[in-house]
Amino acid sequence: MRRGDGHLNQDLDPDNRRPQDHCGVFGVWAPDEDVAKLTYFGLYALQHRGQEAAGIAVSDGQGILVFKDVGLVAQVFDEKILAGLRGHIAIGHTRYSTTGASSWENAQPTLSETPPGLDGAAGASVALAHNGNLVNTAQLRREVEALGLTQHRGPISTTDTAVVSALLSAYPDLSVTEAAMRLLPRLEGAFSFVFMDQDTLYAARDAHGVRPLILGRLERGWAIASETAALETIGASAVREIEPGELLAIDDHGLRSLRFANPKPRGCLVEYVYFSRPDSVISGRNVYASRVALGQALAREHPADADIVIGVPESGIPAAIGYAQESGIPYSVGLIKNSYIGRTFIQPTQSIRQLGVRLKLNAIREIIQGKRVVVVDDSLIRGNTLRSIVRMIRAAGAIEVHARISSPPIKWPCFYGIDMASKAEFISTGLDVDGVRRAVGADSLGHVSMDGLVRATEQPESRLCRACFDGDYPTATPEQRLSELERVAPTPS
Repeated sequence: MRRGDGHLNQDLDPDNRRPQDHCGVFGVWAPDEDVAKLTYFGLYALQHRGQEAAGIAVSDGQGILVFKDVGLVAQVFDEKILAGLRGHIAIGHTRYSTTGASSWENAQPTLSETPPGLDGAAGASVALAHNGNLVNTAQLRREVEALGLTQHRGPISTTDTAVVSALLSAYPDLSVTEAAMRLLPRLEGAFSFVFMDQDTLYAARDAHGVRPLILGRLERGWAIASETAALETIGASAVREIEPGELLAIDDHGLRSLRFANPKPRGCLVEYVYFSRPDSVISGRNVYASRVALGQALAREHPADADIVIGVPESGIPAAIGYAQESGIPYSVGLIKNSYIGRTFIQPTQSIRQLGVRLKLNAIREIIQGKRVVVVDDSLIRGNTLRSIVRMIRAAGAIEVHARISSPPIKWPCFYGIDMASKAEFISTGLDVDGVRRAVGADSLGHVSMDGLVRATEQPESRLCRACFDGDYPTATPEQRLSELERVAPTPS
């Protein structure tokens, strides 16, 4: 199902964007509840993880119905649409694309149909939603083509999710559980899946557990979400994280856990810094507390003589509060974010750009004028955003601007579901800290150390993926896998 013509909402300035997480996923099994509305509210709580498209799939035990479209959750769904999505199982998805074009065809959940079995039994429907990114998609796509799935079902969309969905339903004489246990060990990269057939809700997480996935308990049912905040939103209590290398199945017979890979935990560090909501909990650690601790570490490692500390909304604010607490410099709200801007169809003309219209962020002159300002942000990618913020603060009358970043310099691209620039585009790749400082126009610049970041998470360093900071990837990269594939003889037709 689809509404509208599928135009994509774009950022006002795509060259100035922050890194974007691939997606948020949600699932619920609750025979006595309105599962579509529960999923809607769960996705609403995960909107920060993806703003390009949203979708919900439901099953009533007889078949699966999917509704998805480009846009924010509140733009895609209304009361009438949700009323038409009836069933006892649902999964949902909010998307920010890292593979595949931003289009309705690539929105999720995907839906695939298994062909009839050899005994003539009807095929099953499988809907799937994915947070993460695979590194061996090219190899899997060749397998899809070798099985003739593109001939029987039409072209497969450009996402790794669609390839997985096709393979999950490729074996008509296997149950969905059996097909998943055959397929999941062969997937490389990061994946947190929620998927479903007519009767069962499934969840699976890659062996490294790069992307979060949480199991929750309803009074009469179960829920699964990318973050604990989404579970709390619908009144579910968090039970535990889905383990790395674990497949969960939930149906009328209860909950079953299967192990498809030995766990090698390497959870994403950037979840603590930027992506997750501050009220979420990751591996027992509250995200807000982590960010305050990051600010405290910044103040110890990079002190400044200043009059006020301000944070870049939203994720820079807890670190700014921590910096103020540790340094004794007063915290002030010096930057205001327009919470309602979201994404817009209306692109500013060049003349409007030159007027310096600030739709998303503005400085409060009465707070900043005549002050020496410490401004705390969560990350530094290309440097465009920080450069603009420093200029904005100076224009508001600051006499000094000291930039503090609550993550180490990012120098390596992410292949696991974060839309980051290539290595050549990172400002910290070709410049030292003082060079970056001059480029962004700050009076001083300091990044929290890797040790300070790891300590703030309260997790062992060995259980964290820090590849975007130091290039230590937990898996092969897509280029390495593609190179290996090119050395192999073509698959016979």
